[in-house]
Order: sequence, then structure tokens, then C-alpha cells
Amino acid sequence: MADDDTTAKSDETRARSAMPALDFSTFILSLGSSCAVHLGNVPGPDGEIGEPNIPAAKQVLDILGILEDKTRGNLDESEAKLLGTLLYDLRVKFVDARKNARENAKKTNG
Repeated sequence: MADDDTTAKSDETRARSAMPALDFSTFILSLGSSCAVHLGNVPGPDGEIGEPNIPAAKQVLDILGILEDKTRGNLDESEAKLLGTLLYDLRVKFVDARKNARENAKKTNG
């Protein structure tokens, strides 16, 4: 039993050390990565690039926008720049993905 507890604690310690330190920048980059997966720009956890999920991407963009609004004046310069740049880049990709989805729907239905 003691060996099982030691092994479990060892596994937990390794898992924690493999995770990057969580700070605001890491948090918004994680959200940005999720948005990029939803947009079909990068592979998901399975290693495959999926079809764009426009509503899910919009939801993540909205969350990032809320964070930008609610943290305005409370971030250091690098955090504010990272968030602003991330939002801009993802919004451009969102517009492109939405346009492509509409064009594909017209081809399929037309």
C-alpha cells in the first residue's frame, strides 16, 4: 500500500513539473490555442486539423475580448501587448474562416 502511495505521489509530481507555470500570459495563450484549433488553423489534441467550428471559435474570442476589457489598466505592458496582438490575429483568422465556411456552404447548397 505504501508503495502505491509513493508511486501515485511520484506520478503527480512528474505531471505537475511537466506543466508550465500558470500566469496570465500562459492562460491567454492557452485560450488562443483553443481558438486556433476551433478555427482549423492548428491540429487538435489528436494531431489532426479538424473542420472549423465557428461558434466555438467565436465564444473563445468573446472570452478573450472580455478579459481585455476587464483587465484594461491592470496588465503590465507585455501582457497587454500579447493580449491585443493575440486578439487581432485571431479575429483576422476568424473572419477568414467564417468567409470560407460561407463560401463552402454556397458551393455545397448551390
